[in-house]
Amino acid sequence: MTTLQATATRPGSWRRRLFALAPYLLLAPGLLWLLYFFVWPAAQMFLMSISSGTLDRGFRVTGTLKPYTDALTKFPTQWGNSLVYGGISTTLDFLIGFPVAYTIAFRGGRYKNLLLFLVIAPFFTSFLIRTISWKILLGDEGPVLGFLKHTIGILPVEYSVLYTPVSVIAGITYNFLPFMILPLYVALEKIDISLLEAAGDLYASRWQTFRRVTFPLALPGVFAGTILTFIPTMGDYVNAELLGSPQTRMIGNVIQGRFLQLNDYPVASALSFVLMAGILVAVFVYARALGTEELTG
Repeated sequence: MTTLQATATRPGSWRRRLFALAPYLLLAPGLLWLLYFFVWPAAQMFLMSISSGTLDRGFRVTGTLKPYTDALTKFPTQWGNSLVYGGISTTLDFLIGFPVAYTIAFRGGRYKNLLLFLVIAPFFTSFLIRTISWKILLGDEGPVLGFLKHTIGILPVEYSVLYTPVSVIAGITYNFLPFMILPLYVALEKIDISLLEAAGDLYASRWQTFRRVTFPLALPGVFAGTILTFIPTMGDYVNAELLGSPQTRMIGNVIQGRFLQLNDYPVASALSFVLMAGILVAVFVYARALGTEELTG
């Protein structure tokens, strides 16, 4: 009997092979899910983006690049709105979310779980309802403007916020704020308090401790939070649809209209791919700027 045959017939050898295959078996359902619900639809959408035709006559793959030309040249306002609104809302989410995450991580004490629950509590309500609530909140006679106009009198009666970029950015900032807070909290929670105490022992001020110890150690959370916030804000269309006007439309509104109203599938598919490519480039540049080796390390 050869050594290979002895190994194959040795008791427990099949268990070792099974254990070696276990990670791949566990990955299989997720990989199949991604292949069927992401890769395959993305491939079909790419083929549609280089197709010609109409919904009545049918679409045929011709290799044309006209949909991409239209996607890049016909909607400069909507592209600009998406970039500006997404960037501003992500920045606001960071400025709001970092103090909240810091307070929960270092000052939450026994109330950490309660505070985290309050952060994710809005997710128990529909995204659509949360957006409509901002429409009521920012209404001309709503609880905010109505109070400032009629009770305090610091705003003129004709002043309005709804259907402006301010209302769109406010809705986006609110809806995606938990996506910023949670990664920041996870990163801050992992920081060893003794490192902060050591910085104090070395005569570092609170600002120096934050700048040279706390914030660098929280960079993985900053990276994850900004990515999780910026990507969905760039493609959002609900807030711009309900809180904005035709002048505040984002590229997500254009994609939705091209798919569902105009049935212009090639241009809608091209817009989707250009948006995805732009986000990937932005993420790559952002990761290189922060230093992916330090983040993964």
